[in-house]
Amino acid sequence: MSVLVYISTQDGKATKASLEVASYASALNSGDVVAMVSGNITGDAGLGSVGVSKVLHYATDLTDNSQQSKLTKAAATAISSKIVIFSGNNLGNAVAPRVAIAMNAGYVAGVIDIPDGDTFSRNVFSGKATAKVNVKTENSVLTVTPNSFGIKNIGSSEAVVEAFSADVGEAKVKFNGFSPTSNDGSVPLPEAERVVSAGRGLKGPENWGIVEELAKALNATTACSRPVGDMGWRPHHEHVGQTGITIRRDLYIACGISGAIQHLAGVNQSKVIVVINTDPEAPFFKAADYGIVGDAFEVVPKMIEEIKKFKN
Repeated sequence: MSVLVYISTQDGKATKASLEVASYASALNSGDVVAMVSGNITGDAGLGSVGVSKVLHYATDLTDNSQQSKLTKAAATAISSKIVIFSGNNLGNAVAPRVAIAMNAGYVAGVIDIPDGDTFSRNVFSGKATAKVNVKTENSVLTVTPNSFGIKNIGSSEAVVEAFSADVGEAKVKFNGFSPTSNDGSVPLPEAERVVSAGRGLKGPENWGIVEELAKALNATTACSRPVGDMGWRPHHEHVGQTGITIRRDLYIACGISGAIQHLAGVNQSKVIVVINTDPEAPFFKAADYGIVGDAFEVVPKMIEEIKKFKN
């Protein structure tokens, strides 16, 4: 039996989220790992290194969710796969339920570790509890919470790339183009391992330079609280929290954010949380691994200076 993973690519290579999903599939030890890729790829897209044995390559780059789901279902049928895995990102969350319906499969969203038999774990209640989900159906469709498992390089040989074709029907949505929100080369927020975030304590968008400089020094991505996004200080795609992007990062630094429960719900699964705030009673300190009571305008420049010294 084979495990099928749906892979997204950028510039011909598998994205970080996709490599993590392939690593997860390899760790299941449920058979050969086969990747489904649409669009341009370079070599095996880097998938052999994470345990993928074969890549099914559909030459046309599909952007319509209905076509992507039909392609995935066709691939699963072709290789007799009983398990299909997506990343728990915007694409996976849109396509995976469609595939589950088409395959009459049990669907588990947001798994966070390797299952115990047929029982999967996922976070519930904004990460305050863990649910154990038992899959009773013959087929299973999963999404893996980004940054919950990591990338495991276990192979040195390239995966076999095989052309694949399927009837995916007509697109219901026309994709007109892609325009990146940033050209600074930073890692997209859903894939970043380190995040530097700030709130109203920065007092205005003109002061975001120190946040960006700290992020650059740490090779991190910037984020913000909801009020900052609502006021137009930062773009909404940087908004993290219960009503924005939920993240699970290696390092999350919060500058001038009080730590309302809605914000905490979106970041409290991060491995290390550092909080900088002038208010020693700020709720965020209760969730912090490291807390600094101080003015971000004084603390952050000192952090940048010390990081640069360390790197040099």
